[in-house]
Amino acid sequence: MRSGKNYALSLEIDSLKAKKKSLIESLKAAEKQGNDSDIDAATLALDSVNADLKEKQKAFKKSENQVLIAEINRHKFIYLMLIIPLAYYFVFKYIPIWNAQIAFRDFISLKRTGITGGTWVGLENFKTFIGSYYFWDLIRNTLMYSFGKLLVSLPLSILLAIAIYECTRAPLRKIVQTLSYLPHFLSWVIMYGILLSLLSPSQGIVNDIIKLFGGTPRNFLTDPKAFPIIVILSDAWKEMGWSAIIFIAALMGIDGTLFEAATVEGANSWQRVRYITLPAIKPVIVVVLLMKIGTILDAGFNQLYMLYSPAVYSVGDIIDTWVYRGTINGQFSLATAAGIFKGVIGMTLLFISNWASKKFTENSLF
Repeated sequence: MRSGKNYALSLEIDSLKAKKKSLIESLKAAEKQGNDSDIDAATLALDSVNADLKEKQKAFKKSENQVLIAEINRHKFIYLMLIIPLAYYFVFKYIPIWNAQIAFRDFISLKRTGITGGTWVGLENFKTFIGSYYFWDLIRNTLMYSFGKLLVSLPLSILLAIAIYECTRAPLRKIVQTLSYLPHFLSWVIMYGILLSLLSPSQGIVNDIIKLFGGTPRNFLTDPKAFPIIVILSDAWKEMGWSAIIFIAALMGIDGTLFEAATVEGANSWQRVRYITLPAIKPVIVVVLLMKIGTILDAGFNQLYMLYSPAVYSVGDIIDTWVYRGTINGQFSLATAAGIFKGVIGMTLLFISNWASKKFTENSLF
């Protein structure tokens, strides 16, 4: 926030900068002509302007600091509220980074030598993980679920947001919003129970419908072919409504006169969505997409840990579930190396996708 005093100082500084530029040009012209008196006069004037400019800039900086301090003091209680989330991130996100060094050590917890007590092995744990026979299966499964969820959930969230926004009946809109948001607040333990009831080979409604049409009941949760589809669709069902909130907020920011003008010109609903709605929320879609790409190797540990079983390890095991089993088996160094590998790849993909988006669409995170 800039005060009136700061604004006046900034105008004076701009004026002095313009005067300084003019004097420099005059000095160069005098030096070129070899006129000593003009050179001396221009030099003196330039020194005077530089002194004034330095003084004004110093006063401007001091005034800016005073304004900043006043603004902080004015909103001090709001800034104090930031202490709790900052402390949370510092304690639970940044301090544990120190423990990540066990990825570069031969750490054995039973020896009780502490984090720094293991033998330094460099990148050996990373080589072991990347060179293992299960590495490519983990990458394949992780990317399959991540991209599958992205390709299904994101378009459905956008369509749901547009449908809710276009709905003119307030009671119906509220009911749809409530029903679509509700699954997000249910844990995967509850969702697993619901899926088990729906997909049970003996009593599930899905298999009852299959038997009604003469088909053979299937245990979808132990079928390697059906399991990935169940995972992707159940995630879309659970998170679609919650993900639509950000798009609904973006839709609320569209100027309503654009829709009125389009209606007057004879545009139908599809044309309004195509030429007004989608272009207007394009920056939000790009930002959400970039954030999803940055966490593309987070395929959903909680969901897969609840749903999968040894029968579907071949298609259900991802990096996170493998890391979890590694920590249970005491392979802390190897599991940490796999976690760091995932984080580095995710960060790299985020920077690359952000650069590509900024270059080709002019929308980016930073």
